[in-house]
Amino acid sequence: MNILYSKQAFEPKELSDYVAPDCHGLNFFEIDRNLQDLMHCYMPDDLRTHMEPHFSRLGAISGNQLDDWSREADRHLPKLHTRDARGRNEDWIEFHPSYRKMEEVAFGQFGLHRMSHRPGVLGWDATVPPIGKYVFQYIFGQSEFGQLCPISATDTTAMLIERYADAATKEKVLSRMYSQDMDELLKGAQFMTEKTGGSDVSNIALEAREENGEWRLYGEKWFCSCADGDVALLLARPQGAPDGNSGLALFALPRHLEDGSRNTYRIVRLKEKLGTKSMASGEIIFEGAVAYPLGEVGAHPNKGLKMMMDQVNFSRLSHGVRAAAMMRRCLNEALTVANYRKAFGETLIDKPLLRRQLMKLMVPTEQSLSMYMYVAKTLEEGERGDEAAARRTRILTPLLKYRTARDNVRVATGAMEVRGGNGYIEDWVNPRLVRDAHLGVLWEGTSNINSLDVTTRAIAKVGAHKDLGEDLTRMIEENSALPGQYAGQLKSVVDQALKFAEDVAKAGKETHARKAASALYHVTTATLMANEGAELGAKGRDARRLLLSRMVVDHKLTNGNPLAFESDAFDEAATEVLLNDRDCDLDEVRQIMTL
Repeated sequence: MNILYSKQAFEPKELSDYVAPDCHGLNFFEIDRNLQDLMHCYMPDDLRTHMEPHFSRLGAISGNQLDDWSREADRHLPKLHTRDARGRNEDWIEFHPSYRKMEEVAFGQFGLHRMSHRPGVLGWDATVPPIGKYVFQYIFGQSEFGQLCPISATDTTAMLIERYADAATKEKVLSRMYSQDMDELLKGAQFMTEKTGGSDVSNIALEAREENGEWRLYGEKWFCSCADGDVALLLARPQGAPDGNSGLALFALPRHLEDGSRNTYRIVRLKEKLGTKSMASGEIIFEGAVAYPLGEVGAHPNKGLKMMMDQVNFSRLSHGVRAAAMMRRCLNEALTVANYRKAFGETLIDKPLLRRQLMKLMVPTEQSLSMYMYVAKTLEEGERGDEAAARRTRILTPLLKYRTARDNVRVATGAMEVRGGNGYIEDWVNPRLVRDAHLGVLWEGTSNINSLDVTTRAIAKVGAHKDLGEDLTRMIEENSALPGQYAGQLKSVVDQALKFAEDVAKAGKETHARKAASALYHVTTATLMANEGAELGAKGRDARRLLLSRMVVDHKLTNGNPLAFESDAFDEAATEVLLNDRDCDLDEVRQIMTL
């Protein structure tokens, strides 16, 4: 019986027995039935069969050693050493050994940074498709959020170097960036933010000067994640280039030069952050640091920003996966407490109001799982040349990043509340989950930036919503296992959400951008979960995702009068089966859907 969903025998022998346990010690893959089911929908059978033992192995590490190391690294912060014993500016960052152990798992054992670029990782004879890579990140992220930043940065930095750098630059760094040998590996980073602004990169002032056949950088960067990175991508303005985005060029900055000496830039201090404390972020001053140009530098216009935007889809998808992973951990923690803790004569899971609150944690958690898997599949199709899929990716990645980041904050806070006062104590994982969750709304664009990207660019300029709408409609129309009446309702809300978002984009109604983006996210995930539930049910597997789809439609898209009683027959019946560890066949789910 699954500990998360089964009431625990409660026979306290001492006072400590009254305190609910956490999820530590569990295998985070084996307990995730929903992930295992959805792999049958989104992952090719041969890939799934090959990777399942590796998913399980990482699940065991994530629920045990990784969970321990992550907590230790969060308590023992990185320390900046600005000079060596002889007074030279040989700055370096000291990390707790637990942080290095997590790196060895991610980079060394599993090759998360390499698997999408080189064949052979974990015995797979080709490069691993995005869906496979992001399942690994999803399992890893349930214990360690901050480490996923250098993993993703290494992955995408190497990708851009491979796409745009000259042969000499590739020869210098690329093989080591893809290495799984920890003594040889060069980790990536991206240094973008300056005091002049974060999201508005057009104000970047870092200057690049060509001196004696080399490009050198002068100025500073204000917020540099993975400050200890061995190869960092950054945007700079070549001397004499015009203001604005067209003047920006893209460079790769090595930490050490070819002769082994330290490049001429200094980490002047580390940021004291609210969350992701184990991963070092800092401020950097460049004093003529050597940098390798990507693409043609000095052209008018420079194409640095355009090249850098290639990385954005991957980074936003990675952020969505991280949020999905954290929400899964939060939900699991809440379910563990609710099935163990007793109050007022009953187990918490039996309390009607708490059951409702648990569903408010479960629904966005499951939405994020479906959404990131769909986006990963769409990204792969686009990379293979499917133009419609590429346009869908253009709108899906900011949708994923925007909504999952915001939902993650609420789910983390809600899970802390379920644990009660202990959830506020640093002995437990909840405080760190709350802190780390807030970072998601800042990295790779705030909520405003991502929602406006959806309406003013993906819709108004690209028309990507039409491709998304066509795919969602196709799913509904082609899935004969969907209950007919619900399929009609779902198709109607898809049409309404698309029209509303298009109207907002055409009218330039910036104040409605968040509302439009949320509507598109909800109709997308409602359609995905309906399609998944019906498909799985038709195969004789668990069909309960159909119930989650209905909850999204009822509570996120067709809300009634907030001052009136709801008709809660469906919610009560659906909650009963969703909070129990048993599969429901398609006939049972269809019956509940009629309520």
